[in-house]
Amino acid sequence: MESLQSSAEEQQYTFYKDNSWSKKQESTYNKPGVGGFVLVHAGAGYHSESKAKEYKHVCKRACQQNHFQAVDQLKAGALAVEAVAAALVALEDSPFTNAGMGSNINLSGEIECDASIMDGKSLQYGAVGAISGFKNPVLVANRLLSEAQKGKLSAGRIPPCINDFFASFLVGRGAHDWAISHGVPPCPSEKMATKFSLSAYKRNKRKMELAEKMDRGHNLTKKRRQSSGNENCSECLDTVGAVVVDLQGNVAAAVSSGGLAMKHPGRVGQAAHYGCGCWAENARNMNPYSTAVSTSGCGEHLIRTMLARECSAAMQSEDAHQALLEAMQNKFISSPFLASEDRVLGGVIVLRCSRCAEPQPSTNVQGSLVEFLWSHTTESMCVGYMSAQDSKAKTHISRLPPGTVPGQSLAIEGGVCRLTSTAD
Repeated sequence: MESLQSSAEEQQYTFYKDNSWSKKQESTYNKPGVGGFVLVHAGAGYHSESKAKEYKHVCKRACQQNHFQAVDQLKAGALAVEAVAAALVALEDSPFTNAGMGSNINLSGEIECDASIMDGKSLQYGAVGAISGFKNPVLVANRLLSEAQKGKLSAGRIPPCINDFFASFLVGRGAHDWAISHGVPPCPSEKMATKFSLSAYKRNKRKMELAEKMDRGHNLTKKRRQSSGNENCSECLDTVGAVVVDLQGNVAAAVSSGGLAMKHPGRVGQAAHYGCGCWAENARNMNPYSTAVSTSGCGEHLIRTMLARECSAAMQSEDAHQALLEAMQNKFISSPFLASEDRVLGGVIVLRCSRCAEPQPSTNVQGSLVEFLWSHTTESMCVGYMSAQDSKAKTHISRLPPGTVPGQSLAIEGGVCRLTSTAD
């Protein structure tokens, strides 16, 4: 039998491009309970004050809703990868997010989703791209991950994978058929559309038709389409994700997205790309920290920089928030792969965990220091977090400071949670 205690001292950090800092002390809590921690996001983009309550509620539900969600899974002794999948299901089920239910509708009037999940213990990864007909695409990605863990198929075949990491990745109709054959329940695309997503699709379609009608030259059409895409990318970056650490110190990460509104059919965004949408890696060899990352933002920017993996690697430095600051500045905003971009738009949530000595007389005491951070270059980012010993989740909408330019400045906020356990 185990008894656990935790304490957390949270701090918020905000970075301005001129290298000045703002630092704000927040609350301290100390509650007994069982171990584990979850951090979720409902996207990096723009969250209006009028919808702030709904977005915060989405994050809160993902952490603590009924006996199937992330913290309840951790309390029951589930592994991190199981808890992170549960958190994503809640985020996908919300009509206010662009993932699963209520996803953006593409040029053909259909819903195609991307999702991926990574287990830090095994380093195995599952992903689906441009998949239709499933309310919870993360469940398909998770099933791919679990099937990859079984090893070779009949007649010596191997699961669909990328190199030695066994990163299972299926797209389109093939992903749909595979999911059906493995018992993942389908959902007709028309039932996944919401009043909001249908209204947005009709509005965007009218704009495109009007622009094409007014156009008198191919080049002007192309420019207008590119402009429309950039505007879309800057305002509606509501990909969802989660990172989790369990009682044993295992980490996992996941991400899910409906992609850009009016995207071309078959487009696969960062949520399905290896190292771009999410990353999770337990401490091993020369790496003292377990790390988990989930991203959101303009997919093309995140893909070209492989931001999830870059941030994970940066977290092996001693100072977590300084490391994330430098990664976001040097590997993202100032990345040579994005030199032609005027505004680089994205956000990350990051969790890192390390075993630490506890000042207790008993030699049976084990401790974990969990540092959790989020950073974004977009106008805002909505997050929620909760340890398994808390009675309710905390939610927050982080915003860039007034007067800063989205895509050129960034914000960083976060905190620390200490989990300790003693064996009776």
